[in-house]
Amino acid sequence: MPRPGVLRIGNASGFYGDRFDALREMLTGGPLDVLTGDYLAELTMLILGRDRLKDPRAGYAKTFLRQLEEGLGLARDRGVRIVTNAGGLNPAGLADAVRELAERVGVPVRVAHVEGDDLLRRREWGDGVLTANAYLGGAGIAACLRAGAEVVVTGRVTDAALVTGPAAAHFGWYEAGPADSPVRGRGPAPGPGPGPDLDALAGAVVAGHVLECGTQATGGNYSFFTRHDVHRPGFPLAEIHADGSAVITKHDGTGGVVDLGTVTAQLLYETGGGRYPGPDVTARIDTVRLHQEGPDRVRITGVRGEPPPPALKVGLNRIGGWRNEIVFVLTGLDIEAKARLVRAQVEDALGAPVVPVAPGASDARRRPSEVRWELSRTDRPDAATEETASALLRLVVRDSDPEAVGRAVTGAAVELALASYPGFHVTAPPGKGAPYGVFEAAYLDAGEVTQTAVLPDGTRLAIPTSLWSKAVDDIPLPPPGLPEPLPAGLPTRRVPLGAVAGARSGDKGGDANVGVWVESEAAWRWLAHELTVDRFRQLLPEIDGLTVERHLLPHLRAVNFTVVGLLGEGVAARARFDPQAKALGEWLRSRHVDLPVSLIARSPEVPQ
Repeated sequence: MPRPGVLRIGNASGFYGDRFDALREMLTGGPLDVLTGDYLAELTMLILGRDRLKDPRAGYAKTFLRQLEEGLGLARDRGVRIVTNAGGLNPAGLADAVRELAERVGVPVRVAHVEGDDLLRRREWGDGVLTANAYLGGAGIAACLRAGAEVVVTGRVTDAALVTGPAAAHFGWYEAGPADSPVRGRGPAPGPGPGPDLDALAGAVVAGHVLECGTQATGGNYSFFTRHDVHRPGFPLAEIHADGSAVITKHDGTGGVVDLGTVTAQLLYETGGGRYPGPDVTARIDTVRLHQEGPDRVRITGVRGEPPPPALKVGLNRIGGWRNEIVFVLTGLDIEAKARLVRAQVEDALGAPVVPVAPGASDARRRPSEVRWELSRTDRPDAATEETASALLRLVVRDSDPEAVGRAVTGAAVELALASYPGFHVTAPPGKGAPYGVFEAAYLDAGEVTQTAVLPDGTRLAIPTSLWSKAVDDIPLPPPGLPEPLPAGLPTRRVPLGAVAGARSGDKGGDANVGVWVESEAAWRWLAHELTVDRFRQLLPEIDGLTVERHLLPHLRAVNFTVVGLLGEGVAARARFDPQAKALGEWLRSRHVDLPVSLIARSPEVPQ
């Protein structure tokens, strides 16, 4: 049954490798009911998959165990339950390890875990697939907590499920529904009986999305960081209410800031249009309202929910082949000519025969299937240091055969050390190459995936597939109206876009997401009309030829762009200089635009 009160859910990890002390800091810094830790990303699953190849008992985030050595006793003393996806590919193994740790440190705790996401052996996914994991919702977590678990370990769940699970367990949202409607929320119920509170679940999804990347909600990676002290930002927490509304805040006395900008930036991160589909609910991002309630307190209200889609996303990671990289340093004069010379020399050598290194070895040098060159003009004229007088010429090769990117490539480069451009050197000794990963998403009917909650007493509880799913994407959202443009003919000044706009960017598989927002209604009236798809392409010439989608989010004064295919086969494939598009938004902000002077006058980013 739903219960009154506020549920305080904190975050202590936004990725595998986040600040080690965060778990202790969150437990000792102020009151909490639940502490979550997000350790999984697309690249992390590949890393854990390779760990599992070496040791079948591996496959989970070992850092979490080390954090628990001190944190377990603190959590139990304070009555804080811990929910984490650190189980990765082996949640049962991590749950057992937590029990062993609890016995060793003398802190008895009830441990449960959720499984069913690992689909690697369920079907044939194709050659080289190391991991195949469905993105599960929070129902398994909720079942474990209702059974009295104090630590819940999961494998691949959605990042927001770490919040929706505890909140739904506390408030009873999975079963809640008023007598006059089979489903609370704006979606029609496909079956009889009480259904989930979709609006409340959607509110928790939004709060969970804000929390999932840790300090990105409290000033980390924030466009307007110069306005605040973000030397050591505190980790965020959400005060969840029974209706799904939430206040994003942080413990008193911790660094960083929580304001409309930090929360907006994180809401735009790795999302797209008005709908944000997930296994628990489809959250309507276009209905989110943010209110600055006080210092370091932002209230999230108004979130509407629709039924979840009938298919679950399945993340697939495979070894895509072998990769090698050499970076030539070009210093001083004639940079372009030096680049042309060494490129021509290496290209010629890649087609030349190789002296056999052993009897019977092949003497053929096969050109790698993919050869890419990129010249970065980091040099400056009349530079005061050698480094600032230098440009970088990057060679990246890929092939399915490790030999094709190994000695054949490194030899071609090393042999030129005394026979190429003046000042020849490279940033690091050439290596033999390494495997690279490829991420892709598949979709599977949710009914084909069985989520299982393994309760503290060992009971295995099958979690039924949601009866409330619906292909809501088939029902297009009405396009949001554009605001009235600013009056024509206003005087302008050429300044960086970042003088008035913040941005945050990131990766989703092979696509890049760039969210751009402004702080005033006048700036929104300018941005919504100025930053069209065509203008976006002009400002970022690198995306020429790629599909770009634009989504308006008026309540956030934001425009969200998706650049399809910019990242190739995903972060692990390292297809570009910034393989996760983390700085794509900052590049956009640095581009110059003609900005109305009236907007510049209000911007603290521009000297007046």
